[in-house]
Amino acid sequence: MTKQKTIRVRDVMKTKFDMVDGLSTVEDALQQMAHVETKSLIVNKRHDGDEYGMVMISDIARHVLAKDRSADRVNIYEVMSKPVLTVDPDMDIRYCARLFSRFHLSRAPVIEDDKVVGIISLTDMALKGLRKMSRKG
Repeated sequence: MTKQKTIRVRDVMKTKFDMVDGLSTVEDALQQMAHVETKSLIVNKRHDGDEYGMVMISDIARHVLAKDRSADRVNIYEVMSKPVLTVDPDMDIRYCARLFSRFHLSRAPVIEDDKVVGIISLTDMALKGLRKMSRKG
């Protein structure tokens, strides 16, 4: 029996992500997006006792575009999810994939020392993680 190398979330997560303020308008948030591959935005905490939020581009399409609402009149807090499940960077991606499956998630912020250090998605785990497993296995 061969021992399979453990691939951690930190090995496959994206470290480039966009953060926005919940009070920003959707228009402002979209203009501030710096990363081309962004499919979600992390909503920053308002204070130490607060939690991180997340808004998917699909949420914006569903709640702003499809409802013919003006992006400069809708705030991020109106369409975001908060609180969101977060993931530790040292979690095995197999457990992370199970967590995502159990809670029907597609992506989550990666938190270390109470700060967002990345974002992990099912796509990252499947494409990057499985490729790493097959090379090292």
